[in-house]
Amino acid sequence: MNHVVVTSTDELTAICRAYASAPYVTVDTEFMRERTYWPILCLVQLGRPKMDGESDEDWNRDGAVIVDPMADGISLDPLFELMADKNVLKVFHAARQDVEIFHNLAGAVPVPLYDTQVAAMVCGFGDQVGYETLVRKVVNASLDKSSRFTDWSRRPLSDKQLHYALGDVTHLRQIYETLSERVAKADRCHWVAEEMDILTNPATYITEPSEAWRRLKMRNPTAKLFSSAQVLAAWREEEAQRRNVPRNRVIKDDAIMELAASRPKDLETLNKSRLLTRDNRSGESAKSILDALAKAGKAGCPDLPSPKDNLRPTAVQTALSELMRTLLRAKAAEADVAPRLIASTAEIDRLAVEDEPADLPALQGWRREVFGNDALRLKNGDIALSAGPQGVKVVDL
Repeated sequence: MNHVVVTSTDELTAICRAYASAPYVTVDTEFMRERTYWPILCLVQLGRPKMDGESDEDWNRDGAVIVDPMADGISLDPLFELMADKNVLKVFHAARQDVEIFHNLAGAVPVPLYDTQVAAMVCGFGDQVGYETLVRKVVNASLDKSSRFTDWSRRPLSDKQLHYALGDVTHLRQIYETLSERVAKADRCHWVAEEMDILTNPATYITEPSEAWRRLKMRNPTAKLFSSAQVLAAWREEEAQRRNVPRNRVIKDDAIMELAASRPKDLETLNKSRLLTRDNRSGESAKSILDALAKAGKAGCPDLPSPKDNLRPTAVQTALSELMRTLLRAKAAEADVAPRLIASTAEIDRLAVEDEPADLPALQGWRREVFGNDALRLKNGDIALSAGPQGVKVVDL
């Protein structure tokens, strides 16, 4: 396999112009984010199908390339223009993190977009099927994954690393063509299209500090605990973004929950925390923590969401959740689609507790057709579930 590495803006411009003539391009990235909040883009891999009249030799040379964003003086503007070209479909596998990088760097997401992981879930390959699995099952090939966790920011890159990186876009061409054909034959193109609408929505890649509390694990919290945890999580998110460091480098989850429970009001009390790091015990960091907790202590704070998301379900609601999970598995098997693509565990729990949450994906689009309508009928007592040798069946009451 050729290892064409693009290291200059002129080279990248020529490549992107050539690739703009293709009906689709396959895209992947290699990045690092262990020490940063925002991912550091280290490589971009591009592939395209063979063009009419193109020789095998030319295609093998130019049909897949590696772009080095860390090369001196290179501008990624030609790449961003290709990603924005509406005449060229951009094909990713498990696109979310890759698309997030383009959104962060270019302020826009690649469009139009196709995610083969979503297509595979629609075609019955299971939950969040990995690229290696699709290469094996669709392409009948194998991947050497030993370079997967190497340091992609170090230069020079080895031939082994480059070979691994190119494999993520070369096999993707056949995977895309095979899966898109299967999706079309199953008349499920609109299913995939609904998922792509989510992936191409810029709001998907904006992390609002006010929503950061949802990452915390809270079981039946009091109103005061909940309020304190919310503001501390928001403060952490803002700090992590500002300093470009991982969230847990600012303050860990368990320290947030400890402070939310004790709610210290002064530096002396704050320093009694067992879990707080030295960096957060003094200076601006300590002042910011105390200010956040003081904000949580003020009555009637209008910008804080309701703690209903953390209410403990009743015994009846818990039993209903289990019934809905059984219904979900049965409906997913009937449709030959991954259950997780239809509804997550958290969504099932919400459906059991809340009347009819309008923002729940399981009650929208194709998901409602496959599962949501019957889930509501089960909740309202209009249907029952019957189990037998042929599996779980829906019985009208």
